[in-house]
Amino acid sequence: MDTLKLKNLKLIVFDLDGTLLNSEGRVGEESKRLIKELRKHNVKFSIATGRLHSAVVDIASELEITTPLISLDGSIIKSFPEDNIIFDSYIPEKYVKKAVRLADEHLLRIALCHADSIYYTEHNSTIKELLEKFGAQYTEVSEYKNLMDKVLEIVIVGDMKDSIKFVDSRLTFPFGFGLNTNLYKSQSHPGIYYLEIRKHGCTKGTGLKKLAKGLGVRIADSAVLGDWYNDRELFETNALKVAVANAVPEIKYLADHVTEKTNEEDGVAEFLEMVLKAKT
Repeated sequence: MDTLKLKNLKLIVFDLDGTLLNSEGRVGEESKRLIKELRKHNVKFSIATGRLHSAVVDIASELEITTPLISLDGSIIKSFPEDNIIFDSYIPEKYVKKAVRLADEHLLRIALCHADSIYYTEHNSTIKELLEKFGAQYTEVSEYKNLMDKVLEIVIVGDMKDSIKFVDSRLTFPFGFGLNTNLYKSQSHPGIYYLEIRKHGCTKGTGLKKLAKGLGVRIADSAVLGDWYNDRELFETNALKVAVANAVPEIKYLADHVTEKTNEEDGVAEFLEMVLKAKT
């Protein structure tokens, strides 16, 4: 890897699950040590994750991160530890209402994701066990009526693929404008399908660009680390792209470097050690 590029790095952004964290949700001890050392060389650190902001702050605090955090795959950027909103992208209320109505009509479960909690009704209570939102806070409410104006992501869950596909079709062009939808099958719950809905243009990649601009750092002087499909947009920027050994083939293909170690072996530390050596 280009030593000069490593030496010039000013910002390093981590994906969490499958990258910085092991299967127990912990950061490797060597990574923690190296982050502390690299901070002495004026390297800034941040996180770009599909998690809610509230599910990120404990990790950011543990790593003593003081830069804004990208959560919900770029839907919101909040300062840390001040917790001020720097960027948000709420789904238009009319589409939230439409999604709730369609889910009810087709006997699907639906939850509304805000920055700090996932809201669900008693009718949708099973969604709490089905959603794969690590570390998220869940809040049961009597109805969604007063929660439709601050929705960053809608998640619809069910075991009827055709019904979810129909709902998906009714929230995309020509029935819906300015939305991104992602329909996929659960890896841990057989026969369960998920439909995630966010406002168009919200990705980890766009989040990185906004973050770097706010910090006054060139994308070329940044590095991103990831492992999963939702890291793709990060890996399509001009940042230095690093995939851990357990990353999916698509991310490895887009990477400038692939670590020899997995997230279970603290593969992130392997890259951070290379950066520290270049800087010293």
